[in-house]
Amino acid sequence: MNALPLIIITLCVMAIAYRYYSAFIAAKVVALDDKRITPAHTMKDGQNYDPTNKWVLFGHHFAAIAGAGPLIGPVLAAQFGFLPGFLWLLIGVVIAGAVHDFTTLVASVRRNGRSLAEIARNEISPLAGTIGSIAILIILVIALAGLGLAVVNALRESSWGTFTIAMTIPIALFVGLWMYRIRPGKIAEASAIGVIAVVAAVVFGHYIPDSFLGPYFTLSTEGIVIAMAIYGFVASVLPVWLLLVPRDYLSSYMKIGTIALLVIGVVVVHPDLKMPAITEFVGGGGPIFSGKLFPFLFVTIACGAISGFHALVASGTTPKMLNKESDARFIGYGAMLMEGLVGVIALIAACSLHPGDYYAINLSPEKFAALGMPTVNLTELSREVGETVAGRPGGAVSLAVGFAQIFAGLPGLQSFMSIWYHFAIMFEALFILTTIDAGTRVARFMVQEFGGRVWKRFARTDWLPGNIIATTLVVFSWGYFLWTGNISTIWPMFGTANQLLSAVALAVATSAIINSGKERYAWVTLVPMIFVAVTTLVASWLNITDTYLPLMSRPGTQVQGLVNTLLTVVMMICAVVVLVEACRRWYRVLVKGEYLVHGQVVSSSANDFTPPTFGCC
Repeated sequence: MNALPLIIITLCVMAIAYRYYSAFIAAKVVALDDKRITPAHTMKDGQNYDPTNKWVLFGHHFAAIAGAGPLIGPVLAAQFGFLPGFLWLLIGVVIAGAVHDFTTLVASVRRNGRSLAEIARNEISPLAGTIGSIAILIILVIALAGLGLAVVNALRESSWGTFTIAMTIPIALFVGLWMYRIRPGKIAEASAIGVIAVVAAVVFGHYIPDSFLGPYFTLSTEGIVIAMAIYGFVASVLPVWLLLVPRDYLSSYMKIGTIALLVIGVVVVHPDLKMPAITEFVGGGGPIFSGKLFPFLFVTIACGAISGFHALVASGTTPKMLNKESDARFIGYGAMLMEGLVGVIALIAACSLHPGDYYAINLSPEKFAALGMPTVNLTELSREVGETVAGRPGGAVSLAVGFAQIFAGLPGLQSFMSIWYHFAIMFEALFILTTIDAGTRVARFMVQEFGGRVWKRFARTDWLPGNIIATTLVVFSWGYFLWTGNISTIWPMFGTANQLLSAVALAVATSAIINSGKERYAWVTLVPMIFVAVTTLVASWLNITDTYLPLMSRPGTQVQGLVNTLLTVVMMICAVVVLVEACRRWYRVLVKGEYLVHGQVVSSSANDFTPPTFGCC
């Protein structure tokens, strides 16, 4: 089948959804109002709270949420065929993912940028807030490890890619200084400087492997993990305007520009999808993941359709920088649609490879040999990109090859295959690292918020010792999983953790809708919540029985199997507790008329009772 119809359908459906469905939610469900002053103004501190231009904030938010999920998930799910992944990406992003992000962002903005756990505490119950804090922190750590794994596999022993990514850090620092100190408000100037510098870093990286700098940027797996940990620590501690926002803003230019070019490439080249619509692995026994299409498709493609990690960004850095409420629709709903488009493009790129080449790249040589499947263009692909691409599991390399093939198919660009491949590697790494830095910062906020219940000073986000202690704990935690795990253990755990968090966030949003007296609109978040909760809890149980328990019986993996089993069980219990607490809250409101206002139960029978605005009390 040709890929062009998939792109046309995707663009049309997303345009209609943004024009009508997001407008319906903005007007009827959350009731956006620019007269309500956002915390970026009322709590401005120049450190975390700072009013930001909506285009710049869109860039930061999109860069922060669009990590490995919409890239790697669809690539790995291609083993089921292109049709299941395409349908889940398209339907899921419109009715689940974008709704999830939008409602969480508005709820956080109306609570002074509070975290998802604190919103749960006020909208559901104190127990839900406490349990939610524990679950969210565990899930976030696992998510950061899952996202970071793709960077490790893509940049390992690749001096060109490592150099390019490293150069984006000083470039972002300079752009941040230019935008906020040297030439305040001159966004166009800063953008031009940053984009030109990043493109130059990609081109110049071509000469790094053969230069004296090559050995310094050729890092092992462990070296990449350590470098990522250092970067995550520094990005979390520095003021948000200095590194996080400008780097994410620059990354968004590269991301959106590349996606636009890929869309054009698919239209012009209209590659044929070599992967069948549905493969023999839908019933299980796949070489990458052995699970069945249901429920594993819905946790393998986490981001792109719906992602719980987005709720942490939408209740972490972004609400503290929202200039006015009406910007929330563009940033919350719109950025998620853009991520869904990324997922569709990634799926097309992966499925444009011949199945034999696809599996040869994504499996170890031993596993691929067991398939007895011939390769078609693998040798030629390795020669054209200038690197050995076989036996590079994780999805990043096969995706980069797929992207490079689409780019090279454009008129006059065939001879630049190696440039396109390394540009794609840089593109993927930028996606992921911008999620790592934002995610580490969000986790740091949560650790400080949680610790502040014991020691109030620790909760102050502008207190440097607290920042350093909390960031160290977070970085060490996700660094441990990244150091000891692999794609077959981390990604399933990441997928289930991520989707459990999205179910929790949708439960919180549903509670906020019901608490605001708009129960007739609760279906907007309730329907996707039920679907995500059921599929993910089933997948979590199967992960334990089919993947983690067998690890406990193998020499050398007992500890890993035990840790993964225990954490998955804890996450499942926490998610179920929050969902049960949410159901109890809905019952009290809908049947007994007992609303939560500022954390206190107020009866609707009171003479002066008025339901609170969505997410406000």
